[in-house]
Amino acid sequence: MRAVRLLSALLAATAVSCTPAGSPTDRLRAVPVSDRPHDPAAFTEGLTFVGNRLYESTGLVGRSQVRMTDYASGVELARAELPAGWFGEGIAVTDTALWQLTWRDQVAIERDPDTLVERRRVGYTGEGWGLCAQGDRLVMSDGSTTLTFRDPAAFTPVGTVTVATAPGTQLNELDCAADGSVYANVFPTDEILQIDPDRGTVLARIDAAGLRARAGLPAASGDDVLNGIAEVPGTDRFLLTGKFWPRMFEVRFER
Repeated sequence: MRAVRLLSALLAATAVSCTPAGSPTDRLRAVPVSDRPHDPAAFTEGLTFVGNRLYESTGLVGRSQVRMTDYASGVELARAELPAGWFGEGIAVTDTALWQLTWRDQVAIERDPDTLVERRRVGYTGEGWGLCAQGDRLVMSDGSTTLTFRDPAAFTPVGTVTVATAPGTQLNELDCAADGSVYANVFPTDEILQIDPDRGTVLARIDAAGLRARAGLPAASGDDVLNGIAEVPGTDRFLLTGKFWPRMFEVRFER
């Protein structure tokens, strides 16, 4: 995510390579099924589907926004910019609202999910990274191994869970899947965790490293990390992309 943290996070990820005792060892790969263009100027922070609508939020001060497109045609339906000094982060869409996080501004923005027009702002403590909607709660990450559950109407915290993974793991963009699990990008790696959000256990570790070459990117080149995961409704596939990536990939998670 943030360039200032990239080197230290890479070193931490390299230093801890073992799976904690008692954790599942299911290993999967992200196998591409198809791909499509992605805005190479988009510093992707959040990705989610509602029906055929694809919502994407982007970061960086002065460039943060949220956009909604028709997934079948690729036509943009709406777009909203954040205040110039804010750094946008993850998003989640409920039945009545779209919530958008900010990184260190400690403000969540509630928007109309059809127009993206801002309705109100709600403060929170700490950093905002990833967000997804799961039934009667939101699930939020803050760059640690902790997931915070929030009320989808008031955005107040209603509980937390610590994910049983390596110390120092930075959970980033989240996707709440139809099977009840939460998928999390691990910053700044090419790994995705499938998490049981009620117990905090890691159900699977997914290697998506092969997508970088398919996107025409070198193995490691700064801020263009894998970030952005969304289950494609009614399918067994997920949509993956990254910051500044020129392609998006529909993939299956396979052994």
